[in-house]
Amino acid sequence: MSRTGEVIRETERFSARNYGPLPVVLERGEGCWVWDVDGKRYLDMLAAYSAVNQGHRHPQIIDALHAQAGRLTLTSRAFHNDQMGPFLHALCEATGFERALPMNTGAEAVETAIKAARKWGYKRKGVPDGKAEIIVCESNFHGRTTTIVGFSSESQYRDGFGPFAPGFEMVPHGDVDALEGAITENTVAFLVEPIQGEGGIIVPPDGYLERCQEICRANDVLLLNDEIQTGLGRTGQLFCGDWDGTRGDVLIVGKALGGGVYPVSAILANEDVMQVFHPGDHGSTFGGNPLGAAVGRASLEVILDEELPRHSRELGAWFADQLREIDSPHIDHIRGRGLMIGVVIRESSGAARPFCEALMQRGILCNDTHHQTIRISPPLVVTKEILEETLPVFEEVTSGAGVAV
Repeated sequence: MSRTGEVIRETERFSARNYGPLPVVLERGEGCWVWDVDGKRYLDMLAAYSAVNQGHRHPQIIDALHAQAGRLTLTSRAFHNDQMGPFLHALCEATGFERALPMNTGAEAVETAIKAARKWGYKRKGVPDGKAEIIVCESNFHGRTTTIVGFSSESQYRDGFGPFAPGFEMVPHGDVDALEGAITENTVAFLVEPIQGEGGIIVPPDGYLERCQEICRANDVLLLNDEIQTGLGRTGQLFCGDWDGTRGDVLIVGKALGGGVYPVSAILANEDVMQVFHPGDHGSTFGGNPLGAAVGRASLEVILDEELPRHSRELGAWFADQLREIDSPHIDHIRGRGLMIGVVIRESSGAARPFCEALMQRGILCNDTHHQTIRISPPLVVTKEILEETLPVFEEVTSGAGVAV
């Protein structure tokens, strides 16, 4: 048995069965490349769901990690540390918001945004206690906590995990009329992904987020913009909302903020929202820790200094056009923005998973999402030359060669 088989067998013996990964065991990464335990090299076309926008083990981020790990890693928020302030200063400066609240994971950041919106609704808008409503979208994915899965439209995410928190109303993604019609006097926020990643790379109509912002402001409702997956360069702008000229009232960030080496997340908002928090209201032992703050600051610097949003915009537009040129009986269409691309497989051709398995066998690691979509989101440091080499492979695989369809 290969070492791959041995590791998978041990993992499946002792791990809870909450994932069904492709049968590859990775042990090393550099830039946009990863290697498995048997020495085979693969092109990473997932980038850990956009958490590795800067590429694997970016030297500047690794140096920051090592330097800070040699000094101080954790203090808790019972004390100040010398890294959190400079990190949040840089984050606010880059995003245009007045204040930031650091957490660790994306789901924690979403929960923080929900708490901020509810408390803002009670303390600032005057919604009766316990009556706050938040509007969400069908096919959303904001994390895995019980509150969040409670407002998912995906039955599997909810199955067996109730009872769920009330106070959420659901509308179709991309439908501004439905949003406007769902708002009541108790609505405090609209939580939305500018592009739905887990939902299948669902891109709303142009101007959608701008119109959502207008509707929210006209009704004294906060726009909670979940840019955990779409932000920090992935879609060809620093934030996907920039395509529509708005970053929302509360910006939720994570994934690439940790540079692929450490979990770092945050929400950003102006003083009128952030002032609802007082000492003891909300927190995290690890949120804003010096190691995470140092990594987050370096991760942000890399994205800005290397102009990764521009690179994603230019390269993503070209690559999507090249994929559209593939004459395949199995591809329904291509959608996305920047280097967040979905290759949608026709339902008559079966699910996307076998195509991802065939790509893996040929040295390209993609991921299937929402059954029919091959998700393509490589590290933003990938080059045009590397992507050009993948096109014959995508053409071969999507033509059905070696795929059970």
